[in-house]
Amino acid sequence: MTARFLHRIDVALGRYLPEKRLFLRSDDSTRFVRLSPLTQAAALSGTTALVAWTMVASSILLIDQVGSGNLRDQARREQALYDTRLNAIAAERDRRAQDVREAQDRFNLALDEVSKMQSTLLASEERRRELETGMAVIQKTLRRTLAERDAAQGRSQELAAQLAGETAPAEGPRPADVQQTLAFLTGALDQTAEERDRIAADAASAYDMVRTMSYERELDAERNDQIFTSLEEALTVSMAPLDKMFKAAGLNTKSIINRVRQGYSGIGGPLTPLSVSTKGAAADLTPDEIRARAIMGRLDEINMYRIAAEKLPFAQPVKAGYRLTSPFGVREHPTLGGRRMHEGVDMASAYGTPIHATADGVVVRAQWMSGYGRMVEIRHEFGIVTRYAHMSKIRVEAGQRVSRGDRIGDMGSSGRSTGTHVHYEVRVDGKPVNPMTYIKAARNVF
Repeated sequence: MTARFLHRIDVALGRYLPEKRLFLRSDDSTRFVRLSPLTQAAALSGTTALVAWTMVASSILLIDQVGSGNLRDQARREQALYDTRLNAIAAERDRRAQDVREAQDRFNLALDEVSKMQSTLLASEERRRELETGMAVIQKTLRRTLAERDAAQGRSQELAAQLAGETAPAEGPRPADVQQTLAFLTGALDQTAEERDRIAADAASAYDMVRTMSYERELDAERNDQIFTSLEEALTVSMAPLDKMFKAAGLNTKSIINRVRQGYSGIGGPLTPLSVSTKGAAADLTPDEIRARAIMGRLDEINMYRIAAEKLPFAQPVKAGYRLTSPFGVREHPTLGGRRMHEGVDMASAYGTPIHATADGVVVRAQWMSGYGRMVEIRHEFGIVTRYAHMSKIRVEAGQRVSRGDRIGDMGSSGRSTGTHVHYEVRVDGKPVNPMTYIKAARNVF
C-alpha cells in the first residue's frame, strides 16, 4: 500500500520534475545514480528550508545588533544630556550664589551708610534742640533787657526832668551800658539764626540722602527677589526628576534622605559667643537671609539625593550592547525542567565583556558559588545587596570597597549556564526584587 502511494506521488511529480540520472565515470567503469522525482522534491524542499532558516536566523541576529546599538547610543546620549544638565545647573547655582553674596554685600554697605546718616541726623536734631533752647534763653534775656531798657529810658526822662527842675539825680543804669548790652544781644541772635539755617539745610540734605539710599535699597531688594526666584525655580526643576526616580523605584525619599543625613552629620570647630546689637539683643534674620537659608537647605537636599543615588543600584551592570535573555520572575528552567523562580535578570553579550558595580559598596563575596559559578556579591547602603554571577574572571576581592562604575569582572558562562551572560540580582533585606525597577527608574536621570 505504501509503495503504491509513493509510486503515485512519484508519477505526479514526474510531470514537473522528470527523472534524472547522475553519471559517475572512472578509469575503468561508468556508473550512474538515478534521481527520481520524489528524491528531487525532497532535496529541493530540504534546500529551501535550510535557506529560509538561514535568512530568518540572520535577520534575528541583525535586529538584535541594531537594537543593542540603538540602546547603547541612547544611553550615551542620555548620559551626556544628564551631565550637561548637571553642569548647567551647577554653573547657574554658582552664578546665583555669587549674585546673592554681592547683593548681600551691597545691602550691608547700604545699611552702614543709612546707619551713619541716621546718626548724623540724630546729632543734628540734638544740636537743633540745643540751639532752640539757647534761643529761648536768649529771647527771655532779650525781653528782660528790653524791659530794663524801657525802665532805663523812663528813669532817664525822670532824671532829665529832675535836672531841669534842679533836683538831685538818683542812681541808675547809664544809657551807654544799655546800648552796649543791646548790641551784644542782637549779634548773638543773628549768629544763632545763621546756625539754625545751616543745621536745617544739613538736615534737609540728610533726608534727601536717606530717601536716595532707601530707593537704592528697594532696587537691591527687587533684584535679590528676582535672583532668589530664579534659584528657587531652578532647584524645583532639578529636584523633580530625582524625586520621581526614587518614587519609581518604590523608595521612601524622606527615609532615604534622613539616613544619608545621619551618616553625614559631623560638625565641630571652636564655639564663640553670639554677637549682639547695641540694645543687647541678638539681631533678627532679614527676609533675604531667610530665603537664602531656605535655598541652601534645598541645595543640601539635592546633595543628599546625589549621595543616595550613588549608594543605590540605579546603574546598569553592562555598559556595552547586550540582550535581555531572561527577565525577573517565574520561568521554565532550561536545564532542570519545570517552573522555577528566577531571582534576577540575565544579560547576554560577548565573552569577556566588562561587568561593572551598579552602586558604591563593599565586596562581601568574590568566589565560586554553586549554581552561580564565579560570583561577586556587593553590600550597599539601606540593606541592599547586588549579585553578579557566571563570570569568566573576577577582578575584585572580598572586603574591597568599590564605587559605582568600577569593573568587577568579565562576562562568561561558569556555573549552571547555557551560554555567555551575566546573572544580575538585587536583594533588599535579603528578599530578591526586580533589578529592572531601579534601571528603569533612572533611565531619564542617568
